Amino acid sequence: MTTQVIPKPGKPWEVSVKERSKTGSLIVLAAILAGALVKLPDLLDEAVVKFPDFLPWDVVKLPNIVEALTGIDGKLGFAISFFLIATGLTFFRVLRTSDIRAAKDTLLSSFALLGIVLTLIPIVSIVTTVFIKGYKGIHPGLFFNDMALNSVNDPIKEGGLLHALLGTTLMVFGALLISFPIGVLTALYLTEIRGKLARPIKFLVQAMSGVPSIVAGLFILSSLVYPVTKELSGIMGSFALTILMIPTIARTAEEMLRLIPNDLREAGVALGATQWRTISGVVLPAAKSGLVTAIILGVARIIGETAPLLLVTGGGDALNANPTSGPMGSLPYYIWKAFLTGGTEEAFARAWGGMLVLLVFIFILFGLARFLSGRKVG
Repeated sequence: MTTQVIPKPGKPWEVSVKERSKTGSLIVLAAILAGALVKLPDLLDEAVVKFPDFLPWDVVKLPNIVEALTGIDGKLGFAISFFLIATGLTFFRVLRTSDIRAAKDTLLSSFALLGIVLTLIPIVSIVTTVFIKGYKGIHPGLFFNDMALNSVNDPIKEGGLLHALLGTTLMVFGALLISFPIGVLTALYLTEIRGKLARPIKFLVQAMSGVPSIVAGLFILSSLVYPVTKELSGIMGSFALTILMIPTIARTAEEMLRLIPNDLREAGVALGATQWRTISGVVLPAAKSGLVTAIILGVARIIGETAPLLLVTGGGDALNANPTSGPMGSLPYYIWKAFLTGGTEEAFARAWGGMLVLLVFIFILFGLARFLSGRKVG
C-alpha cells in the first residue's frame, strides 16, 4: 500500500533562518571592521607608549581613516563606518547569490532604513529628555493650584498649573467651535460642490497651512486687539489658534470625504434626495470617524502653539474661567515663563514638568487619531 505524502504549505517569501544567520554574521563583521577603523590607530598609539621597545614607532603612526576622510571620530565615526561597511557587504553578498536588481533593491532598502533611523533619533531624544527631566516637576498639587501667589522660583511643591490647563482647554475649545464648521464646509465645497471657486479655495487652504504661527498672532493683535477690544484675553487666543486650525481640519476632512464611495452618493440621488440631503444624511454619517480624526489632529496641531498666545492672551498666573475678559494662562505660556523668568532648579523643573504634561496630551490626541483613523468608515 502506497502512502500519499501531502507536502506542507510553505511561505517562500519569508526569510529563512539560514539567511537571517548570514545577515547577522555580516552585521557583526561590519561592526568589528568599523571598530577597527576607528579605534585601531588609538590602540596602536597607546601600545607604542606602553611598549616602546617592542613597537618603536615614535614617528610613524597609523592614520585614522574615518577621521581623515570625514573629519568625524568617536561614536559618530563608528556609526558612519558601520553603515557603509554593512551596506557594502550586504550589497556584494546579494549580488553574488542573486542578480544586480536584487542587489540594487538591498542597497535602496539600506538607505531607507538609514532615513528611518535618522528620523527616529531626534524624536526619541526629545521624548526621552522630556520624560527624564519632566517627572521632577510632577507633584500631587500640580493639577489643583495656580501660580497667583507663587513665583516660578518657589519650592516645586508650591503652586501648580491649573490655570494653564484651564486656559489651554478653553482656548482650544473656542478655536474648535469656530474652525470645525468652517473646515468641514470648506471640505464639502471642495469634494461635493466643486464650484468655480474650488481651485482658489484649495490654494488658499494650502497656503494657510504654511503660515507661521506668530503671523496669526500678529494679525489678531493688529486687527482685533488694538482697534476693537483693546484688551488681551483668552478669546483673542482662540481666534489666533483658529487661523492655524482651519487648514488642518479642512485638508483632513477633504481627504476623508474623498474616501466615501460614489455609489453612496448615487444611491441617495436615485432615491430622490437633494444634494444637500444626500450630503447630510449619507456622506457625513459615513465619514463620521474621519471627521473625528480631523478634529483630533486639528487640536493636536494648535495645543502646543506659543507665539500667538504670547501676543494676544496676556498670560495670567491666576485662574480665569472667563475667556472674554482679563489675561488667561496656557501651558505654552507657563513653560515659556518658567524658562525665561526663572534660572533656578525649581523654575526649570516647573518648565520641564509642564512640557511633560503637554507632551502627554499630544500623545493621547495622536493616539486617538490613529485609533479612529484605523476603524472602518461608517
